[in-house]
Amino acid sequence: MDREELADFLRRRRAAIRPAEVGIVEGGRRRTSGLRREEVALLAGMSVDYVVRLEQGRSSQPSVQLLGALSRALRLSNDERAYLFHLAGHRPPPAEEVARLARAGLVRMLDLVGETAALVASDLGEVLAQNRASVHLHGDLTGFTGDRRYLVHRWFTDPGTRDQYPPEEREHQARQLVADLRATAGRRTGDPVVTGLVHRLRAASEDFRRRWAEHAVAVRRADRKTLLHPRVGRLVMDCETLVTPDQEQLLLVLTPADADTRRRLELLQVIGAEEFPTGTTADSTR
Repeated sequence: MDREELADFLRRRRAAIRPAEVGIVEGGRRRTSGLRREEVALLAGMSVDYVVRLEQGRSSQPSVQLLGALSRALRLSNDERAYLFHLAGHRPPPAEEVARLARAGLVRMLDLVGETAALVASDLGEVLAQNRASVHLHGDLTGFTGDRRYLVHRWFTDPGTRDQYPPEEREHQARQLVADLRATAGRRTGDPVVTGLVHRLRAASEDFRRRWAEHAVAVRRADRKTLLHPRVGRLVMDCETLVTPDQEQLLLVLTPADADTRRRLELLQVIGAEEFPTGTTADSTR
């Protein structure tokens, strides 16, 4: 661990980020054009005291999890993230773990859309990052583990996942999920992550097995969907998808499709996030 270089790198990266880039209002006089230490601590989910000690070169060695949080808070690129890990005395995450980290550019876009619900997901439907409005709308979708990380797996193995849609839309959503997975499997032919997921889904769900045999293929792009939110009721949302050039990650932005939905979303911003019971988190991604 190179404490002095690590401290200097963190100070300089903090100073290089304007508060508006991470959704922080710049009101009042500021001693620095960049982020304050307490703002980095808030974004990374750690104590201000630990951020101070890191920047003064007198901290203990940060964990891999803490470095990941700092990377997201400071909007580090892949190269900068790897450099941070080296300075802290850790090996950078392997390629498969890096692929599960939302790209810095997409995370910045989450900040820029403000109070519009948006999230970053992988091409398999794993949510990698959400803004606050998305958490209010969907619940926190970033804490799943194993195959439950993937919406298509939850859809076909956990009936509660479908409750977030009106009954008349569930057939459409199921068809789209399977067709989109087919497109991903074709693009990633031979990838054990994809083939393993498909194999386990076929074994776990007769419904999935039947739909998979139909061989429908369709990449999900623009879409309109109706969500049943536990606190504000029926929401009609337009969904726009921006995909990275390699098609491995996407930014999903959800906007109200009518005036009634807009009013309900304004109310949701006031009352805050619903505390969804474990295992029944609202699912409306992809």
